[in-house]
Amino acid sequence: MNNMRPMRERRSFDQHPCFHGKASARWGRIHLPVAPDCNIQCNFCNRLYACVNESRPGVTRHVLKPVEALIVLNRFLQQRTNISVVGIAGPGDPLCDPDRTLETLRAVHAAHPELLICVSTNGLNLPGHIDELVAAGVTHVTVTVNAVDPYIGQQIYGSVTVNHRTYQGLEAAQILLGRQEEGIIGLKQRGLMVKINSVVLPGINTGHISSIAAKVSAWGADKMNCIPLIPVHDTPFAGLAAPTEAEMACIRKSVSSYLPQIYHCRRCRADAAGLLGADDAAGCASF
Repeated sequence: MNNMRPMRERRSFDQHPCFHGKASARWGRIHLPVAPDCNIQCNFCNRLYACVNESRPGVTRHVLKPVEALIVLNRFLQQRTNISVVGIAGPGDPLCDPDRTLETLRAVHAAHPELLICVSTNGLNLPGHIDELVAAGVTHVTVTVNAVDPYIGQQIYGSVTVNHRTYQGLEAAQILLGRQEEGIIGLKQRGLMVKINSVVLPGINTGHISSIAAKVSAWGADKMNCIPLIPVHDTPFAGLAAPTEAEMACIRKSVSSYLPQIYHCRRCRADAAGLLGADDAAGCASF
């Protein structure tokens, strides 16, 4: 008897629904929420991520162990044939505790080599783990870059933690920026697709988005996703007003000469599953 598993053709890069708007109507993704912790404290984020009702990045119903994540994925793929991407996007940063993330990625890639694999990170720990991400089958990485001027960055980040040491102020912003640059350049040298997320913070970085776009384009990034702030309670930026749709349209148009812009982002939860904007309750929520 031949027990060999039939070869399955890997999804093409243009079937990633978050990177390619045309793919989003046909292809879905599933986010596996295995990363509970974060190494950065952003002034627009709180870490009360166990949430059922809010639909935004950084929230999930459950945090899964790596072995649980593969069970959830296998169960979901039995129901859906239109999933092209498995992603890890939180609820914390996937590389804050890289062992959990890498264990999950390796298991997913071994079980489902046909799927694209995506990671979304702040970039602080990217430089030390690029080769491991590549070996684990990662094809796409999103890096959140909210400032390329440390003097602006220090207004956005309360602290960053590296090797169990916490930095604040200008030093924190400088460390993060240097590691983001090194990480993005390293990803591109290894042939990965890189998307930049930039959170638009009125009164903080709205006039700085074009500088971000120019800089990350020079580093080799492929696409850019300008994300309007979602004001979150109990954060330093809770009182900021979200930018209007007109303001976001103007910003995207102004930076489109540097990088192709993402217009269809749904600001997904860390446990999102299914088509963009039509998440399936039978995904991670069912565990």
